[in-house]
Amino acid sequence: MSDVKKTPMCEIHKASGAKMVEFAGFLMPVSYGSIIEEHRAVRERVGIFDVSHMGEFLVTGPRAREFVNEVITNDCSKLARGEAQYSVMCRENGTAVDDLLVFAVEENRVLLVVNASNIGKDLAHVLTFPKNGVNVENASDSYALLAVQGPMSRDVLKACPIFRAVAAEIDETPYYKGFGFRHGGEEILVSRTGYTGELGFEIFVPSKLGPFFWEAVVVAGKPFGIQPIGLGARDTLRFEASYCLYGHEIDDETSPLEASLGWVVKLAKNSFRGIESLRKEKETGSKRTLVGFELDGRNIARPGYGVVMNGAEVGKVTSGAFSPTLQKSLCMASIARTAKDEDARYGIIVRDKEVSARMTPLPFYKSRAK
Repeated sequence: MSDVKKTPMCEIHKASGAKMVEFAGFLMPVSYGSIIEEHRAVRERVGIFDVSHMGEFLVTGPRAREFVNEVITNDCSKLARGEAQYSVMCRENGTAVDDLLVFAVEENRVLLVVNASNIGKDLAHVLTFPKNGVNVENASDSYALLAVQGPMSRDVLKACPIFRAVAAEIDETPYYKGFGFRHGGEEILVSRTGYTGELGFEIFVPSKLGPFFWEAVVVAGKPFGIQPIGLGARDTLRFEASYCLYGHEIDDETSPLEASLGWVVKLAKNSFRGIESLRKEKETGSKRTLVGFELDGRNIARPGYGVVMNGAEVGKVTSGAFSPTLQKSLCMASIARTAKDEDARYGIIVRDKEVSARMTPLPFYKSRAK
């Protein structure tokens, strides 16, 4: 474990009794007690997450937007200052390098937030594009990132003395938009984003201030029943909301169209890496598609389990769990497009036995983030 990195809040997690695990090269809290209780805390009240393991690339210069637009499938050219968007970066063959958040901090300053496990790969990919005066900085170690998520998240931040001066912005900031302010001379970025399906905020602070902000939010959140949330509930929350997770719904061999992310693929743009392959795929149809299933009973469909239709395998499970909110056994799966039939009976191979499953619409849980 000597080579495992630690987030600025690592010692706080240990002192809180968190179960710590190695994840994406970082020592991270998987839970502080019951994953189910942490999950419900976010759905019903509010939770705070340490997501400082995520990577941040800062793109600056007069051509920052133009540069980023060549890298991503979405279109960031029309983002107003402070607006954010979800996107994917692809190879020439249309497969996904990673999914990411694009945050237009200023007109000539764009923050790319990428998955922790892909920081090195993503940076190498981004640096293959001609910079022509644009500066790309790996700022991953410079930020601590806190996510405050749940129906009471806005109330908690407004109750926290650190955010008192920007209470109006917290009240008025719409979904997928953010703002910046200064605290002790340091820039703090706040975006109304998250990956839980609930109202929430993500807060980018200088690494050295991470523990101070964490403790201040926790103290302010006590009257609202705030709980620290680990990786376990983070995954079940995003799964219920049917958000893609790299390494599951998307990976090096999957295109965003196959992962039902066509809404972030702007084929009308002049260009981005992979555009011709994705145009062809759109025209001819993807070979695979992402769907949802409900299983009989409490059987859990694990990633990699086979999906069968009329006895023949037609795909693989990408994510599965017994939903704490919906009280159903659910899974997302990548199946052959030609095998998609909402009226058909399917099976999931669980421990060498076929468990009956029915196709169910995605998302499983309707997001309340807006």
